[in-house]
Amino acid sequence: MKQFPEIPLFERAQAIRLAIFDVDGVLTDGRLYFMPDGTEFKSFNTLDGHGIKMLIASGVETAIISGRNSPLVEKRAANLGIQYLIQGREDKINALEELRQQIQLKYQQIAFLGDDLPDLPVMRLVGLGMAVASADAFVREHAHGVTQNAGGMGAAREFCELIMRAQGTLDAAQAAYL
Repeated sequence: MKQFPEIPLFERAQAIRLAIFDVDGVLTDGRLYFMPDGTEFKSFNTLDGHGIKMLIASGVETAIISGRNSPLVEKRAANLGIQYLIQGREDKINALEELRQQIQLKYQQIAFLGDDLPDLPVMRLVGLGMAVASADAFVREHAHGVTQNAGGMGAAREFCELIMRAQGTLDAAQAAYL
C-alpha cells in the first residue's frame, strides 16, 4: 500500500468511525455496462462486499456517496448493510457535510475511498482519504494513501482491513472463520 505520510496511514485509520465509498471505479472496475434497452448492470467484487460487512460488524459505520443514481447501487448497499446512501450528488463535499452533521463526526473520524477528480476534495478533507490503484494519476498523487488493488478488484477490502487492523479488530474478525 503506497502512502504519503505526513501522518502515517495506520494512525489516521485508528480514528475512523465512518468509511465512505465511491461506486464506479471503486466498488466496481469503473466500466459502465448498458443493455440494448438502456438498462445498466454493474459487477461488484464479493471480497470487497465481505470486507465492508466485517468493517460494519467491527463498529465502523459505512456510507456511499456517488455522483450517479443507480437502483443497483441501492440494492447492493442494502445487501451489505451500508447505513447511508447518497446518490446523484456531483458535489460530494456538500453531501459529505450533510452526512457529517447528521452523524456528528469530526473530519478526522471519516475515511473515503475514491478514484477520480470529483472524489479528490473529499479525500483531502477527511482524516483518511485513499485512492484505489486504478485511480487517476493526479488523484493517486494527492491521496493520503493508495491501495495495491484496483477498483472492483479488492481495493475496498484492502481499505476495510487497513482500518480494522489499525483499530485492532481484524484478527478477531478473521479468527471467527478458523
